[in-house]
Amino acid sequence: MLFDFNTEFETSGPEATQLGNRFTRLLERDDVIVLVAGSDRDPTGFAFLTLRPTVYYDGPLAQLEELYVRPARRDQGIGTALLRTAIHLVREHDGGEIQINVDEVDADTRRFYERHGFTNIEAGTESRMLCYIQQLHA
Repeated sequence: MLFDFNTEFETSGPEATQLGNRFTRLLERDDVIVLVAGSDRDPTGFAFLTLRPTVYYDGPLAQLEELYVRPARRDQGIGTALLRTAIHLVREHDGGEIQINVDEVDADTRRFYERHGFTNIEAGTESRMLCYIQQLHA
């Protein structure tokens, strides 16, 4: 499904086999949470989170790396269920915050996260938060 996600949104990335191999290794880690909606034979969506230590909270900071629902299954509450379950699990890990990176042009996705309480305005300010990236490997 991650390869499908990258293809749908025209995002460059590794081939499906390499993604699968990396994902298999990540699933063994205690600081990775993966949720799958649907069945083994017909997965409809997934959420992929990583946890990392931070000085700002006693518990980890969570990064929602990916949340994807197959196009034919969207608008059926699957993404909402995945996100709510992810939030619940991060709270169970005593997580202090969940961060998500969203492309500015992806208005539908931004509205989805905002509808679920996420914001790109730093608390107590009018300042938008931005994500800066420097790719280190081709």
